[in-house]
Amino acid sequence: MLTRGTPSEVFLAFLKLGLTSFGGPIAHLGYFRDELVVRRKWIDEAGYADLVALCQFLPGPASSQVGFALGLLRGGPLGALAAWVAFTLPSALLLLAFALAATAFDGPVGLGLLHGLKIVAVAVVAQAVWGMARSLTPDRSRAAIALAAVVITVAAAGSVGQVAAIAVGAVAGLLLCRNHASAPASHLPFPVSRRIGLGCLLLFLLLLAGLPVLAALAQSQDLSLVDAFFRAGALVFGGGHVVLPLLQAEVVAPGWVSEEAFLAGYGAAQAVPGPLFTFAAYLGAVMGPQPNGILGAALGLVAIFVPGFLLLVGVLPFWDRLRRYPLAQAAMRGANAAVVGILAAALYDPVWTSAILAPHDFALALAAFLLLVVWKTPPWIVVALTAAAGVGLALLPPL
Repeated sequence: MLTRGTPSEVFLAFLKLGLTSFGGPIAHLGYFRDELVVRRKWIDEAGYADLVALCQFLPGPASSQVGFALGLLRGGPLGALAAWVAFTLPSALLLLAFALAATAFDGPVGLGLLHGLKIVAVAVVAQAVWGMARSLTPDRSRAAIALAAVVITVAAAGSVGQVAAIAVGAVAGLLLCRNHASAPASHLPFPVSRRIGLGCLLLFLLLLAGLPVLAALAQSQDLSLVDAFFRAGALVFGGGHVVLPLLQAEVVAPGWVSEEAFLAGYGAAQAVPGPLFTFAAYLGAVMGPQPNGILGAALGLVAIFVPGFLLLVGVLPFWDRLRRYPLAQAAMRGANAAVVGILAAALYDPVWTSAILAPHDFALALAAFLLLVVWKTPPWIVVALTAAAGVGLALLPPL
């Protein structure tokens, strides 16, 4: 049913995504769906939603975890590595450049470009909500679950609301979706044994508990850096902007990075595609104490992603087995509907509220949405056109 590809195929697909996926983790899920579910058909809609729901439950960078899992499914362990490197490397390299010139996006042209990229994220997320709602909320009960997820996510902002919405959706699925006729859950053949999964979970716990002890005993700045970024990646749900206060506590409080440099890097991170977790590369590069520069960027980048991937690989073999049971399928149908609600809530806040500030912003977002949905324009072209339009609007004299 699912065909295997090659690591090189995975690398090229994710390199395209890494160069064009603007807008943060929620928008990334939209780009992934359009490229890998709709166009390339690496996985079906329900299986993709299952992966999204699983990664929302786990700490770490949710969109990168979904990409890692898709690479693992398509190309095995080397495919997973290829997916992460290709999706992460473009933004990491750009943020290294920003470490040398953090004010590159000052002025009306830079601000207009940044605003145009925020607007295109509105269109991408709206496309994802539209497509997933049609597939995953086809009846009243699942539509009601999606609506409840919106209410929960709005009432309890942040990762707590997202996890609670998925949990409520799963319970509601057990009650409301048990009698829905559907095909058995498709087997997703992840090449991960239960022994490897348990080993990854054990390694995660050992690193989380052991790194601070080793860093203190060895008085090693290298280990302290790895510990700081590993802990930030291990303790955040949902990824993206949620990791920023954790990183600030880890690198600004001890004086490794100044508040001004931290905020400059945060601004730069908004202008690059790919995962926001690559902000760690910028921080590792600009740190005062060594290691810094390229070595510090590499250590910080790897350390912040590793815990999320260890947890994902640790859970995958047990999750895939569980989801084949009828009750698990009912719970997952409810959780999938909740994912639609979470995406719909995110479409409003933060995606819409941070991008649509005037009537012409709404018109531009609608045009981008129609290009994606009606004219089937490739996303990278829509990104380029909307960014250029954002610059044009910024240069127009005020009315």
